[in-house]
Amino acid sequence: MPREIHLTDVKDLVGKEIGLSRWFTVDQTMIDRFAQATEDHQFIHTDPVRAAQETPFGGTIAHGFLSLSLLSAMNYDCLPKVIEQTMGINYGFDKVRFMTPVKSGARVRGRFTMADARFRGAGMLMCTYDVTVEIEDERKPALTANWLTIIQFDPKDRPEDA
Repeated sequence: MPREIHLTDVKDLVGKEIGLSRWFTVDQTMIDRFAQATEDHQFIHTDPVRAAQETPFGGTIAHGFLSLSLLSAMNYDCLPKVIEQTMGINYGFDKVRFMTPVKSGARVRGRFTMADARFRGAGMLMCTYDVTVEIEDERKPALTANWLTIIQFDPKDRPEDA
């Protein structure tokens, strides 16, 4: 996949896998920082000894929302940049499912498929991605999601056939 594409190329990507990010390590330091930022200090995330003794996970696990929040970094890591883009906007999710806990120390990566791309208004393109966050050496993914983003661009750059 080229690192840069034009607006006119985006529609051709619908239905295709367009990015696979590098691996990201989710270590205890990252989990603790996320707990601090979100004030979610549940022991299954922040107390390795207790989590090893009282959970089936063998230790701490990442917050589901931490795994979800890594999508931004995964996006920047592997998706092509639209040359005409002036700004990107996170529009939200239609569906998110947390499938498998991410254990402290595990590595995860994002796999992106372009599910849809539609022009909205004069200078916006809404893209929908089917995203899977994979866990290294695990059969099931950490999560699956349908993620909506908006690519904003100068209206004069809108393709004539859009």
